[in-house]
Amino acid sequence: MRLSRNGNSSRPVTALVAAGVAVALAACSGAKVGETAAAPASGGPSGATCGTFNLAVNAWVGYEANAAVIAYVAQNKLGCKVVKKNLDEQVSWQGFGTGEVDAILENWGHEDLAKKYITEQKVAQDAGPSGNIGAIGWYVTPSLAAQYPDITDHNNLNKYASLFKTSESGDQGQLLDGDPGFVTNDAALVKNLNLNYKVVYSGSEAALITSFRQAEQTKKPMIGYFYSPQWFLSEVPLVKVKLPAYTAGCDADAAKVACDYPDYTLNKVVSTKFATSGSPAYALVKKFTWTNEDQNLVAKYIAQDKMSDEDAAKKWVEANPAKVAAWLS
Repeated sequence: MRLSRNGNSSRPVTALVAAGVAVALAACSGAKVGETAAAPASGGPSGATCGTFNLAVNAWVGYEANAAVIAYVAQNKLGCKVVKKNLDEQVSWQGFGTGEVDAILENWGHEDLAKKYITEQKVAQDAGPSGNIGAIGWYVTPSLAAQYPDITDHNNLNKYASLFKTSESGDQGQLLDGDPGFVTNDAALVKNLNLNYKVVYSGSEAALITSFRQAEQTKKPMIGYFYSPQWFLSEVPLVKVKLPAYTAGCDADAAKVACDYPDYTLNKVVSTKFATSGSPAYALVKKFTWTNEDQNLVAKYIAQDKMSDEDAAKKWVEANPAKVAAWLS
């Protein structure tokens, strides 16, 4: 997972000032460019040389796992010079028109951005599903769900609000979110469901995970935003809170959202220039598909086992030659 999610997007969304893509890319908070060493360009099955492959990396470890594997294969199998760019989601899309971003590997909806950059400006193209299915929601720790079985129904949350009070939430219960940039409808949900809670941002995916881990270890009540695919759910099997069922269009007005998040068929998006370049890296991105389990395993290597992105990718690639071969065929 990942901006402030509105009803038409799916992961974090940051408000941006239109001052030019090049400036936005350079000035985005936390944005940086990291360049991996690359073998000489040798080309893929088509014989085309790869050259430079500009890959956006968004701020959650599942995406990082996607990028690690794609970058490893592009570099070691296709001879690409891979340039990873750590960017917020919306900033990544801005890079399609300038050539500064070739590919986004995990798009959580963002119908507004797809309309602008794919349909209207035609500087980007849908590159198909990644194979991952995304889900967002509210979760409590397993120990809390065992102690209060009815707490997983949103209709009962107000009677438990006092359990979740913190210095940040005052007299209300705290609903802990992650990065302020992640796609979230939570403030609207709290308001529209008349819940006595306040959304508080932990600041990052790592902080959110640490809070859930510590809450389970200490048996301290906690409710918060979370999502899958996410490796941490294999360590602490968080329990999802039942919100009003999602129906098509129930999130069309971001201010009036009173329903659960939809499931997201995550997809890849590429620049039109990249898609028509003949680069073997485009063919790789187009054919890339794997499962939530695959992503979670590589993410665990990176986040929990503290492996470098390259080592994590190498381990997975060497264990899954058939899947990699299919991407390169």
